[in-house]
Amino acid sequence: MAKKMEPLVIASKAKAILKKAGCNTSGDALDGLNGWAYWLLEQAAKRAKANGRKTVRAHDFINM
Repeated sequence: MAKKMEPLVIASKAKAILKKAGCNTSGDALDGLNGWAYWLLEQAAKRAKANGRKTVRAHDFINM
């Protein structure tokens, strides 16, 4: 079984957005969102490093 990652997303805020959109939230939805957030951060760090920077900037999250 995979190690559970520390939550990066505020569950109540994410659920409220989904509820406002007329959707329910399954028990594993936030785990999926959290996993995606970790992946996105890792990709942004790789892009910054590939461009010779240690600082992740907003545009590192685009064009993934």
